[in-house]
Amino acid sequence: MLTLTFLHNDGVKDTGHRIENIVALELLRRKYYQEPRLEIRYWMDSKGEVDFVVLTGFEVKELIQVSYSIDDIETKQREVGALLRASRLLKCNNLTVVTWDYEGTEVYKGKRVRFVPLWKWLLG
Repeated sequence: MLTLTFLHNDGVKDTGHRIENIVALELLRRKYYQEPRLEIRYWMDSKGEVDFVVLTGFEVKELIQVSYSIDDIETKQREVGALLRASRLLKCNNLTVVTWDYEGTEVYKGKRVRFVPLWKWLLG
């Protein structure tokens, strides 16, 4: 169940969870107001998970990870590693990491990963 942690303060201090909820709400808004066929799922294996798998019908359109910061190399490896594994299995090359403020494009194992700040992704 989606917990809207940014709407209340029950001691949760994890900004990453708040950003993830904002992304979830925006994806739902896009589904209901722009693309009714949009499906929003998540993906998980024994090594990690992808926060959002965006589908239209049976076609995976985009894989989205959300992380407040990817400054820590372990965090970056975890987020990108999960995207790459899911990309291979789900046959999707549109890979996005939504961050608080980092923007750029990097190539890992021949796959392009786009890093986009939350504010810019919301405008997108």
